[in-house]
Amino acid sequence: MMDDVESEELKRATRWAMRNFDRDHVFTADDICTLHRIWLESNYVWAGQYRQVIMSKGDFTFAFPAQIPRFMAELENKLLSRHTPCRAGALAALAEVLAVVHVELLLIHPFREGNGRIARLLAVLMALQAGMPYLDFSKIKGNKKNEYFAAIRACIYRNYDPMSEIFNGLLSFALKVAEQRKDS
Repeated sequence: MMDDVESEELKRATRWAMRNFDRDHVFTADDICTLHRIWLESNYVWAGQYRQVIMSKGDFTFAFPAQIPRFMAELENKLLSRHTPCRAGALAALAEVLAVVHVELLLIHPFREGNGRIARLLAVLMALQAGMPYLDFSKIKGNKKNEYFAAIRACIYRNYDPMSEIFNGLLSFALKVAEQRKDS
């Protein structure tokens, strides 16, 4: 039930973001918090606020709460300010930019809930800035989902190639769908 509510709210937040962040917007850590707040504010009082609890997955511990503001500032200063507005030219270059920003945000894991969905929303918005069609992450299921999680783990060691391949596939699929719509 909560998943359905969160899914509907994420659609609403996505529409809001597409109206409010234009092609020339330079994304910031505050923007990521705003997206999170707009998405989950009707469900959680802490929506849009950095988490204050230690979180881990398996044997990997995400950033400690006290480090999150510094890591998000680094994400903003080193990646977002450099790659947004997103204008990566070739498909492979765009896939790499999206992969790096996406995974670095995931590894910080700034929120108690919804980090993956916020990272995917940011990737969608950046791809739109680059003139790409809307990215459809729903195709990442089954075996592809295992590949996605393995790609995240590879990025812990700064190996972004597997995640770049995933984004290359997402971008190629989005272009193919857009071309089919144009032809019909």
